[in-house]
This record gives sequence, C-alpha cells and structure tokens, in this order.
Amino acid sequence: MKVCEAMTAPPVTVAPGVRLAEAVRRMAEASVGSVLVVDDEGVLVGIVTDRDIALRGLGGGLDRDAGVDAVMSAQVVTVDAGDDLQAAYRTFRRTGVRRLPVLELGRVVGVLTIDDLFLDVFRGLADLLGPVARTVLQEPSGRDGAGGGTHGL
Repeated sequence: MKVCEAMTAPPVTVAPGVRLAEAVRRMAEASVGSVLVVDDEGVLVGIVTDRDIALRGLGGGLDRDAGVDAVMSAQVVTVDAGDDLQAAYRTFRRTGVRRLPVLELGRVVGVLTIDDLFLDVFRGLADLLGPVARTVLQEPSGRDGAGGGTHGL
C-alpha cells in the first residue's frame, strides 16, 4: 500500500502570518490536531500542532493574535505520496513524530498520522481474522457434551 492510499487529504493548511486563533478555529472545524504552514506556492514551511499552541503559544505567553510562524516547527519530517507505507512506519519509528506531511513533487497533498496507521493495522487484522472468524462461527460450540472442545486443534 502507498502512503497516498492511507493519508488524510486534503490537509488543513494556513499561511505563515495566520493568527493562532484562526489556526485553532480551523483545527477545531476539521477535527485535526495540526495545521500545515505553507507559502503562496504551496511549499511546506512548517507545522503547528495543538501542543505547540498550548505550550509555546498561549501557554508561553503569546497572544492569540500572534502568527503561527511564532510557534511552528520549521524542521518538518515528511514522506512522499508514492512511498510505500512501510517506509512511513519506519519514519514514524525513527523520528517519534505523530504526523507526517505528505508531499508530491514538493507540494503538500496530505497528512499521514499515527491514527491513519492504526486504521491500516485494523484493516489488516480484519482481513486476516475474517476467514478465521467465519470458520469459528461455523464450528459446533461443543456445549452439547459430544465433543472434547478442541475446536479443530
């Protein structure tokens, strides 16, 4: 599976000068924990998370009218939309981040989060367990006293 198949798109983006209050509003509307900061050409210049706003922004004494560029992380770890999802797993493990902006030809096209990977894992488990569950549901329960309860073992 490719990153572009698991990512959330389109991402929530803001310009560097957008106020913290506006970034919070956009995050709340989209039910996301971060916004990507992009320039006029759509090039990624940073990321702002709810934690950045709480700790470095409002918790750090900044006014809600301060720009997101005052709290954004400019060193952003990214993945490419065409990368294999396993590469994203390795990137999450290596870096410890919870969100990876997804780029295509240098432009932001989505965000891949830890939650997106959980969904991938759950889909994989459902695919694996589906046939097993059907087999178990078709077997007799063994409660009638006739079987030893081995369930095919």
